[in-house]
Amino acid sequence: MKQVVQNYKSGELAVLDVPVPGCKPGGVLVRSAYSLISTGTELMKVSEAGMSMLGKARSRPDQVAKVMQSVATNGVPATYRKVMGKLDSYTPLGYSLCGVVEQVGAGIDDVKVGDLVACAGNEHALHAELNWVPKNLYAPVPDGLAPRHAAFGTVGSIALQGVRQGEPQLGEVALVIGLGLIGQLVVQLLAASGVRVVGADPDPVRCELAERLGAAACGDPASAAVEAAVAELTDGHGVDQVYLAAGGGSNQPVELAAKLSRDRGRVVDIGKCRLDLPWNAYYEKELDVRFSRSYGPGRYDPEYELEGRDYPIGYVRWTERRNLACFLDLVARGSVDVEPLISQVADFDDAVETYQSLKDGELKAVAVLFRYPEQAVEAEAPAVAVPPVNVKPSTARAAKTPVRLAFVGAGNYATSMLLPHLAQRDGVELSTVVTTTALSAANAQRKFGFTEATTDLDAVLGDKSIDAVFVVTRHSSHAELTRQALLAGKTVFVEKPLALTEDELAGVLAAVEESGNDRLQVGFNRRFAPLLQEARQRFGARTGPASLRYLVNAGRLQHGSWYLQQGTEGSRFAGEGGHFLDTASWLLEADPVSVYAVATSGNEDLQVVLRYPDGSTATISYVTTGAPGFPKETLDLVADGKVLRLDDFVRASVYGRKRWVSSRLPKARDKGQNAELAAFIKAVRTDGPMPVPLQSLVATTAATLAVQTSLAAGAPVTLAGAR
Repeated sequence: MKQVVQNYKSGELAVLDVPVPGCKPGGVLVRSAYSLISTGTELMKVSEAGMSMLGKARSRPDQVAKVMQSVATNGVPATYRKVMGKLDSYTPLGYSLCGVVEQVGAGIDDVKVGDLVACAGNEHALHAELNWVPKNLYAPVPDGLAPRHAAFGTVGSIALQGVRQGEPQLGEVALVIGLGLIGQLVVQLLAASGVRVVGADPDPVRCELAERLGAAACGDPASAAVEAAVAELTDGHGVDQVYLAAGGGSNQPVELAAKLSRDRGRVVDIGKCRLDLPWNAYYEKELDVRFSRSYGPGRYDPEYELEGRDYPIGYVRWTERRNLACFLDLVARGSVDVEPLISQVADFDDAVETYQSLKDGELKAVAVLFRYPEQAVEAEAPAVAVPPVNVKPSTARAAKTPVRLAFVGAGNYATSMLLPHLAQRDGVELSTVVTTTALSAANAQRKFGFTEATTDLDAVLGDKSIDAVFVVTRHSSHAELTRQALLAGKTVFVEKPLALTEDELAGVLAAVEESGNDRLQVGFNRRFAPLLQEARQRFGARTGPASLRYLVNAGRLQHGSWYLQQGTEGSRFAGEGGHFLDTASWLLEADPVSVYAVATSGNEDLQVVLRYPDGSTATISYVTTGAPGFPKETLDLVADGKVLRLDDFVRASVYGRKRWVSSRLPKARDKGQNAELAAFIKAVRTDGPMPVPLQSLVATTAATLAVQTSLAAGAPVTLAGAR
């Protein structure tokens, strides 16, 4: 299928061939009929991409702050690779469309194949022939509403949420500053609510359009016309509400809002304009400044948007989805007319030229639609037989034979920490990348040279020429994907965690037993870090029990991170704690026999104590409330009159009869990914032993799971059968 994309580094726009997205549970696969270009938000993004690196930084100070934090935590080289990787990737465009349901995922019963739906979301309602859309981001289109009009659903919801924030009442007067696409819709929604509207925009064509659509008067904000209209309609008191629907760097809209508002009026920010509030003006009138967050309640909440957890209507009357359905109903009943807003309907194949015309100013438009071919049916994926079971490990291969790899998942970790090492490694062929979103597969294929990109996992598992499968997806899918790949006879590299529950771990082991295939590696990379390996060698053998302390200054997650989705993805420690348990067990050369965990109030910070067969102990302090500038990982190992110290994979030292300190700082924090991958590829190529014994992987996973059990029980947990 085809999708419109942009490279944020170069500014390049393209219509790209990408794999068809998979139809996951909890959503529907939608074939686009019309998608809407947001001439405000999208053109701003397109313009930013054409800026210099300095210009990009100036336009996004929030992202610059994140980069500086990453430098402090991960160092300059790792941050540079991460930032450049993100910039030099294709990103999608679009967030408002109408289309036909082509496939229904499990758990969906409110629509069926062939239904017309309006879809929202900058990750799910893209300018693409097919999109997977979760339940709370689509709404059925009312009978009789044209698909081209239903494509306005998302921007209509944005305007509707802004109006709701203003709490308009019959007979009031409102001022709408900025008469672009959102502003025009706000004018109509206010007029439909019994509010008299004054519009302000420097473009006379837009002013005339707003007056035709219900505004009482409109004019240039720099002229006296707007002020005169407000004075006449309000008897000189000022407007009850002001809606800021303008963009740009001027502070004029904010100043005009203060000037023309009545005492204790409401100012609602919908667009992205400068907000340097003149203190005296806002203070003297005691103006109520409000913000409107996109489509409404539920926006940026992954449990609502991705997991389909609705808010009870008694507590949240208007959610994203209910706003979307309400706007469609208003258009269907004629209360809002979007047809006059359509400046052009362009063929989807002409998307690049259309964007360029808008950017260059050749096309003056309020709204532009992409029209998709009616018969643009994607060829069905070939049927693949269920992979055979009882596959035994492959025979030893010649050292010169390339190792063919497939990746399931191509997110940030895979593309920044794994694929750059593999793409440069001799004797490795990146065969196929599998993702549920088409564009991420296409990006990985372009950047790292995969032969194929697809959303069909069965095709990879059934391909006998593929030697190893990397599972780099969200945590909740690791165990099942690993199980399937093992049963298909593949050597598997799965990022941590291997499993989130005891049942999942049992399922993986059952697959090993059933297939006879134990070729498994979990991405516990820290034991492969060169600095830690050298420090361990310098520390030497020990004779008595050891005491190990590992401080992990994990920091807080950003709002919206899928790591916070504990209901489906497990706790944060369950997701990454195995790293630290594995490192401790490797240093102590044994598997733990018991686990005891305690947490601070709210389970934000954990203390995990591991006991080992020889009496050694390891304490892992996993904290999220520390200072972000403090190193992320510090480790001390004490035994036999010696101390090993690791400072965030930047410096290491050993104190004993002689003192050793790493001679120089490494160029970057090397946490062992490259060495781990080298060991894994060698094992696959030679059919030799896996880098970490399976028993160790299982023991670390079981110990990680025992942390939650111990927290719930408030007591130590014995690891039965541990050795």
